[in-house]
Amino acid sequence: MRSVKLLWGVIAVLLAAVLALTMLLGRSGARSPKAGEPPSVPEPSEQGTQQSKVVAVIGGRTITAGQLQQRLADKYGAEMVNLLLDREAIRLEAEQVGVTVSREEIEAELQRMQAGYENETQFYKSMKEQLGLSKSELNEDVYYKLLLEHLALRNIQVSEAQIDAYIKEHPEEFKNYVQFHLLKIEVKTKDEAARIVQDLQNGADFSSLARKLSIDSSTSSKGGDMGWVEENDSFLPSIIIETARGLKPNEYSKPIMLKGTAAVILLKEKKEIKRSADSQQRAYIRKELGLQQATPLQQLVRTLREKRQAEILDPELR
Repeated sequence: MRSVKLLWGVIAVLLAAVLALTMLLGRSGARSPKAGEPPSVPEPSEQGTQQSKVVAVIGGRTITAGQLQQRLADKYGAEMVNLLLDREAIRLEAEQVGVTVSREEIEAELQRMQAGYENETQFYKSMKEQLGLSKSELNEDVYYKLLLEHLALRNIQVSEAQIDAYIKEHPEEFKNYVQFHLLKIEVKTKDEAARIVQDLQNGADFSSLARKLSIDSSTSSKGGDMGWVEENDSFLPSIIIETARGLKPNEYSKPIMLKGTAAVILLKEKKEIKRSADSQQRAYIRKELGLQQATPLQQLVRTLREKRQAEILDPELR
């Protein structure tokens, strides 16, 4: 039940691709419909203008909005139609039975998703870079996720004793842990790393050396900044974590050997993350235990679509 950083990732990527086209065509001046209002249908001449609008040029050739739309429809059309049907089925059922999601619930879920990120800004930046989702699009994604979970949990009861039992059976999830904010300069040999240590002792700036000398392409452009890493991060070489534990804030290490390379790391700061089974955490455990008892979410969505007689009419989108 650890924090999940990416929700419905695959769906989000598909949604982002089609949203790009929506924004593109929206520049023609068409007004977006309000909630509950049917979308306006452009006149034939307006449709033709949108379709023929040039969106890119290369080597004297043009790419039109119509060509782009067709490619996006071919690649993502079926997934997008199904996403829209899923969301409408969820919305209609929630409206019928009186299930809602509050702004506070959305904010709490977004806060939970941000666990492990340096700050809120970094979280939303990562969502934009990895999934192409803006803050508002991510909010919408979380809204429908929570709405579906509420529907699934309507008739499920989880006792305080069940929550207590889970906490007792999973003590590792409630242990405090340390995070390190690290910078790294990675080079080919230990001798090169030793020269970097000498330069640092002579007053050189760590970030400047990282940009100039580090062979780690993922961090060199950021001055060697690795961001915040957890002490139990299994994706990092253990020597980095072990070295970080022995450093004080703003202290750099001696050369350390990695797999075929050498490195010098700097501990910018560290902090202890305290995890206890507070009321918010207990609420999350209650939800997760309830979802284990409830109808699987995908199966529930299929049932809701059948209830509303959802049908894809275009055979190419099935």
